[in-house]
Amino acid sequence: MSLLSLSKLRVLLVLSLGMLAGLLAAPTVAQTYPARPVRIVVPFSPGGGTDILARLIAQKLTQSLGQQVIVDNRPGAGSRIGTEIVVRATPDGYTFLMVSATYAVNAAIYRLDFDPAKDLLPVAQMASVPFVLVAHPSLPVSNVKELIALAKARPGQIIYASTGNGSSPHLAGELLAMMTNVRMVHVPYKGGGPAMIDLLSGQVQLLFNTVVQSLPHINSGRLKPLAVGSLKRSSVLPQVMTIDESGVRGYDITNWFGLLVPGKTPQSIVARINRDVVQHLQAADFKAQLVRQGAEPAGGTPADFGKLIRGDIAKFSRIVKAAGIRIE
Repeated sequence: MSLLSLSKLRVLLVLSLGMLAGLLAAPTVAQTYPARPVRIVVPFSPGGGTDILARLIAQKLTQSLGQQVIVDNRPGAGSRIGTEIVVRATPDGYTFLMVSATYAVNAAIYRLDFDPAKDLLPVAQMASVPFVLVAHPSLPVSNVKELIALAKARPGQIIYASTGNGSSPHLAGELLAMMTNVRMVHVPYKGGGPAMIDLLSGQVQLLFNTVVQSLPHINSGRLKPLAVGSLKRSSVLPQVMTIDESGVRGYDITNWFGLLVPGKTPQSIVARINRDVVQHLQAADFKAQLVRQGAEPAGGTPADFGKLIRGDIAKFSRIVKAAGIRIE
């Protein structure tokens, strides 16, 4: 045999061994994972909706994975600090990010230092939490149709609050105004607490807020619900129509929550965590825990969650551009 033939044989042998090693390594990763504690980064302070849901799923994943799943709160810069920590993390399946719809809002408003479509991968949508449009009792409307008629009769006189400039409730109000061709005055607050205080006192007249945060004030009669922002009615407020049902066809803004991982995380790990999350979401006790938080269990595949995120980024980008929203 010639030296050239021997060289070719060696090359083929090395390539074959490399391919075999790759094939053997893939199932090994899935079989041995996880070998140490797993971290879920929450880019918000403890006590909020994202944190609560992260702790609920962390408890369940600790049981199914056989390793401790730890929640690590990294708030700041509208969730961008915690998000960028996960973007830079090693893509080995030991660092996850719990996100809300704020992730899509930030992608629409800010020039981020990463690519939301590539640098983080969707794992599973955990839940959705509908927004409800609530009004002060002094506002002489009881539904969205009456609100639209009043806003057209009094252009620029109805004031709606939000939890901050560029927040999901702000975009929800802008979308309603755009789709109905009405003009309302937006007043941003630094968080939901101050906005709710001024709504209850009548300083402002409207607020998009989560169902669970609004429910005590609705039940006490201090606020009245006009409609929910999701396409489906809320299980917590089943008697309240959606904005879509009220005649604003296609209106849909919902706060959602789910898990992401750094880009290039092995697909075997993504599939494993997705399977576990979906199984937990189907359990009656876990569903009950979510409903108590005003959340609707979700689930689905990583592709389903990715489609939701991309759709909301596109929708929020259109709203931001049309409304001329700028963040200083």
